Amino acid sequence: MKNDVKLKGQLRLYMQWPAIMGILLLAMNIWIFMIDKKAGLIMGVFVLIYIVAVAFMYFHSKSMILTDLEDFTSQYGSLQNVFLKDLTIPYAIMMDDGRIIWFNDDFQKIFGEKKVVDKYLSNFIQDLNRSVFPKADGEKAVLEVTYEGKVFNAVLSRVSVKHLNDTERILGLPKGKEYFVTLTLEDVTELQRYILESEGQKLVSGLIYIDNYDEVMESVEEVRQSLLVALIDRKVNQYMAVYDGLVRKMEKDKYFFVVKKQCFKEMEKKKFSILEEAKNVNIGNTMPVTLSIGMGFSSETYAQSYQDARVAIDLALARGGDQAVIKHGKDITYYGGKREQTSKNTRVKARVKAEALREFIMSKDQVIVMGHRIADVDSFGAAVGIYRAAQTMQKKAHIVLNDITSSVRPFYEAFCESAQYPDDMFIKSADVHDYVTENSMVVVVDTNRPELTECPELLKMAKTIVVFDHHRQGKDNIENTVLSYIEPYASSACEMVAEMLQYFADHIRITNMEANSMYAGIMIDTNNFMNRTGVRTFEAAAFLRRNGADVTYVRKIFRDDLEWYREKSKIVSNAEIFLNEYAIAVCDNEELESPTIIGAQAANELLNIKGIKASFVLTEYYGKIYVSARAIDEVNVQIIMERLGGGGHINTAGTQFQHTNMEEAIKEIKNTINTMIVEGDI
Repeated sequence: MKNDVKLKGQLRLYMQWPAIMGILLLAMNIWIFMIDKKAGLIMGVFVLIYIVAVAFMYFHSKSMILTDLEDFTSQYGSLQNVFLKDLTIPYAIMMDDGRIIWFNDDFQKIFGEKKVVDKYLSNFIQDLNRSVFPKADGEKAVLEVTYEGKVFNAVLSRVSVKHLNDTERILGLPKGKEYFVTLTLEDVTELQRYILESEGQKLVSGLIYIDNYDEVMESVEEVRQSLLVALIDRKVNQYMAVYDGLVRKMEKDKYFFVVKKQCFKEMEKKKFSILEEAKNVNIGNTMPVTLSIGMGFSSETYAQSYQDARVAIDLALARGGDQAVIKHGKDITYYGGKREQTSKNTRVKARVKAEALREFIMSKDQVIVMGHRIADVDSFGAAVGIYRAAQTMQKKAHIVLNDITSSVRPFYEAFCESAQYPDDMFIKSADVHDYVTENSMVVVVDTNRPELTECPELLKMAKTIVVFDHHRQGKDNIENTVLSYIEPYASSACEMVAEMLQYFADHIRITNMEANSMYAGIMIDTNNFMNRTGVRTFEAAAFLRRNGADVTYVRKIFRDDLEWYREKSKIVSNAEIFLNEYAIAVCDNEELESPTIIGAQAANELLNIKGIKASFVLTEYYGKIYVSARAIDEVNVQIIMERLGGGGHINTAGTQFQHTNMEEAIKEIKNTINTMIVEGDI
């Protein structure tokens, strides 16, 4: 059988060299014979003896060489197996289904006395199943897994055996599965612990602001003001001392602090208890002290962490204060903000914003105004107010309006029928390309989220963007704005615009239709001046009333017809009471013109039921499910809707589900309420 075996490669060439030399000697013998026959004959004898000796040695030693090679191969394979067994890295070979067929000693040590041969790897480590195996030859999969409290870095490789011929294969593998999967495990438990410890030692920058410093000081006697400040300082310093933090007071109402990241995690677990503790500071002040906290993380520099903290504190203040905002790169997390904050009576901010708006409008050729999709009366009225501001500065202005809802239609038709207003006062999203120029200005009202605007593409076309909104800011707010006025204390966007118009220009003239539109926006968002109304709300309404707003006309417009009234009653009567405190109802009448509006009205009606803390009405519209959430003062529906991707106010909020599965949407709302109750957020 050994005679049938052929040598290959360099060994075969090495064995053939004597035969090649014999051919050369034979050629030389012929050449000598031609010169001298006697010398040629003598050399021929020696050449013949050489050829016979070479042939004998080749065929005789070939068998011995093959025997030695087989012995070497056997010893080499055994030695290789010993080396793999003693390899300090756990190593195993598996079939394509994850069944272990071979492993070394260190691999067995991981699993102790457990038998692993012919067992499936996923029986021991569930994360290492067939779904994570490499799908192509030569491909590797690297992932982190845990087993009995230890962390391992697992490397899976796919090794093909297609290149082996049938005589070289030991196992007959099915076609298409001619490969093995190898696994190496590296214990990185200690490394992970050191990394976590190092990460925990990093410093986190933060800022603490007293939201209502001036208001609190005014609510206490002057002789006690210094004592109140001292108590607040002591409360902040004691809180930071618990977490081994360094805190310094920068201004009368501002603090800067630094804590270790691991201590921050403890603060986060307790949801920044200082927010509630500060409210307990009372020496006769009629108004509780509220704080805002902003913290920033950055793996780059501490300076960047501080900048992130400044962005976070600005966001906390823009959302109404009394909360902590954590900014980690693009991720933003909110804590607190459960209670409604007291609005500030000063109009300084409104005057400053009005002056800034006037400066921007003066430098532009035209103004394009837009609100949110499926515009309501507040969005429409605020847009009309900005339109009037642009007209006052003798600038061309347009309002982007796509869907005309039933609540907006009476006002919209009044403007369209009036000869006082141009035909292009209202334009569609599809037409904005014809109006936008290099010197155009875009003003967004009643929303600060780009995806909710009438025309998100318009934000990319314009270089100058201004935002006026009364909703709390979220993660995805409009960026690159030259002027942003977010006032969560305001009852409506119309209230904000009405305030600014008073400072926009001397003796500004507002028409009756414009005043009616803005007054209607305030009335709708406050539910006939019953929700979220403050001194400034009534002052804005009085300003509009002086400019010709007709209260009776607005009230008549908002009267319901009989079909709407019946549908609203149907929604209320079919409402489900969840946990004895939350009303959940569905508006499923697809024949209604504006079902989302009646859904919002039904949500308000449900709050009139005794014992109901919050109401949620779901409406299917245009391939989505719209949720209107309402509350009086016991539940913050804004943070509930924020968990579901929406937002709004503490007692008026909403969200959208990108599907039409009503059962799934209701289930998600219930799960969110349950989770927030367990976590203490409600």
